[in-house]
Amino acid sequence: MADTPATIPEAANPTKGEAIGKLLEAFEAAAKADDDGVQYWFARELAPMLGYARWENFSAAIERARMSCTNSGENCSDHFRDITKLIPAGKGARQPIADVELTRFACYLIAMSGDPAKSEIAAAQTYFAVQTRRQEIADQAASQLPPMTEDQRRVLLRDEMKTHNKSLSSAAARAGVKTPLEYAIFKNEGYKGLYGGLDRVGIQRRKRLTNKQNILDHMPSSELASNLFVATQTEEKLRRDNVQGKDEAGKLHHGVGCELRAAIAKIGGTMPEKYPAVEDVKEARKRIKAEAKEAAKLTAPPKERKPPKKKPK
Repeated sequence: MADTPATIPEAANPTKGEAIGKLLEAFEAAAKADDDGVQYWFARELAPMLGYARWENFSAAIERARMSCTNSGENCSDHFRDITKLIPAGKGARQPIADVELTRFACYLIAMSGDPAKSEIAAAQTYFAVQTRRQEIADQAASQLPPMTEDQRRVLLRDEMKTHNKSLSSAAARAGVKTPLEYAIFKNEGYKGLYGGLDRVGIQRRKRLTNKQNILDHMPSSELASNLFVATQTEEKLRRDNVQGKDEAGKLHHGVGCELRAAIAKIGGTMPEKYPAVEDVKEARKRIKAEAKEAAKLTAPPKERKPPKKKPK
């Protein structure tokens, strides 16, 4: 069975760089995403990009890639998912055809096991080789970075909390938590689940904070990470389960907090209420800013000394 025409337009004597650019553009445009946001590609759409006009020939390339996947120790079914699609067959009829959903890794294996005599395959192999090398360089650079300080972790997690609290607020409003008072009650349910019954005021008293001090601004990084986990998981579950009603939303938030508290207890971790309050995160921000300024001074090129001005005679 012949496939649809190639989706990459031919250019007169294209350079290797142009070929890779066109392949990349078509490849990324053909990407799909499942309900979890994981990208995949249909094999029948990938085939013409790689220069295969006949499905039978491309199927052989897929089988070689499956073998490579298995030999690499990966679960083949995680990357190659056989499906059947219906296509128009004339007069309103629909004909079933075989197809395969491919992960990015599967596409890489197909390109690497393809015929390099095909200009499209050669371009794909070059593209994936370059991407792999870029990732190796990025991983190497990351491994050489100094570990994050507690100040850096706190600032990073506190900023993440601000971002995710906005998303959580939106998800809660969609579920029926409308007024500021209702949202405060909803938030307290999460705190009570995670902190063993303590609400926001109870946490402030336990940590000897005033009513005006934001408890999140005085948490160490480990405690912030627990709160961030509760916020992200509650938001996701509110949307995924299409929760309706402020009471149901509150119960869900409380339940997520309880689940994480149980997990912390199971591994023998520190309960969040046991962490002492630390200085305001704005002090950590100041130190980071001062350290960055000092580092910039040390790495800056020396200033050229200007010759002294001659005094007029």
